Order: sequence, then C-alpha cells, then structure tokens
Amino acid sequence: MFTGIIESVGNIRRLDDLGDNFRLEVHVGKLDMHDVHLGDSIATSGVCLTVVDKGDDYYAADVSAETIKYTGFANYKIGDKVNLEKAMRADSRFGGHIVSGHVDGVGSVKAINKHSNYVEVWVEAPTDIAKYIAHKGSITVDGVSLTVNEVNGASFMLWLIPHTLQETVFGDYVLGTKVNLEVDVVARYLERLLQGDKAAHANKKDISLRFLAENGYIKK
Repeated sequence: MFTGIIESVGNIRRLDDLGDNFRLEVHVGKLDMHDVHLGDSIATSGVCLTVVDKGDDYYAADVSAETIKYTGFANYKIGDKVNLEKAMRADSRFGGHIVSGHVDGVGSVKAINKHSNYVEVWVEAPTDIAKYIAHKGSITVDGVSLTVNEVNGASFMLWLIPHTLQETVFGDYVLGTKVNLEVDVVARYLERLLQGDKAAHANKKDISLRFLAENGYIKK
C-alpha cells in the first residue's frame, strides 16, 4: 500500500527485453535505499513493482505483459523520469490517500494553463473509469495523490502548486503526455456494495438509474 506522496524522482537507465515482458532498472535519485530489500514494493509512476535487484542508487523490477498493456510503461524509454514511493510503513504519517499501485487506465494531458502560483492541468481519462472520478474526490496520477478540482465528462482538472511541480515529473508534462491513473478505491467498493446480493450474479459493471430505483436507493 502507498499514500501517493512522492519521495523522489528517478529515471529509467536500462530496459532489457525478456520476450513478453522486460526488466526495468531505475536510478532512484534521492530515494533512501538502505531499508529496501529484495521482494519489497516500490511505486514507479503509480505502478507497484517488486524489487528483484538493488544497489545504493538503483533497483530493478520485472514488468509483465499485463502491466505493459494497462499502463504507460508501453511508452517509456531510457532516460524518462518516474515518480518513486516506497511502500508505506504502519508507523508512518498517512499524508495522501489509499493507493494500491494498481493502475486502472492511462489518461492523456489535454490542456496546461499556467497561472501566477499554480498550473491548471486537464487530463482525459478512459471512458470506462470516468464514473469513478468526482469533484473534490481523490485520484492518483503517475503515483501522486491529488484532489480533483473540476470534472467535465471524462476529463478532469488538477491544480498543481510549485512544490508538486518541483518534486514530481509533472513539471515535464506537455500536451499529449500519457499518465497512469488509479481511481479512489472507496469508489470501487461503493459500486460493488450498491449491487448488494446481486453482485455475485451481476454481469454488468455499470450501475444504472434503473438499478438504483429497483433496489430502493432512489424513488422511481
């Protein structure tokens, strides 16, 4: 489990093709590796990866075909920057929100508007996860815990302050940049809960107004 509070910006320094998957080697920047062991998890731009090799200034992880398919790793290349966060400790401060490191989809930066003390960024999300994105709700973008400031269809807007831009890869975003998205886990559990006993038999994932009315959540 992670919190979405980035500890360091690293960069990809090696990509080894292993056939259906590849091995990724990341230079960790200022990330403290003294307490990282083989088998530990590190969120790499929002993707939970298992450490299979490590040193004082790097770690390596195997990236599966499934991960490549559903995340932005398909577009990564040597030299690209990545947000890094070690798995949270039980005795540490919980500064963001619950982040699993399981990416729900890849979004795209569609607008960047610079203001005097913040940058407004609009992201287009995949249509199948748009229903989980709510105004003032939480979302994870490339591993960063953020608040959704506005929603318009499948697009949502973020306000990024100078500190966030400096301490993450967000400062390098341009129009069209692909970003890893993880929706708030509470929204997913709420959807399942609303299905009640029908959850074990439901084929459809979407909850319609008809479904809510039939199960007494709203008046017909």
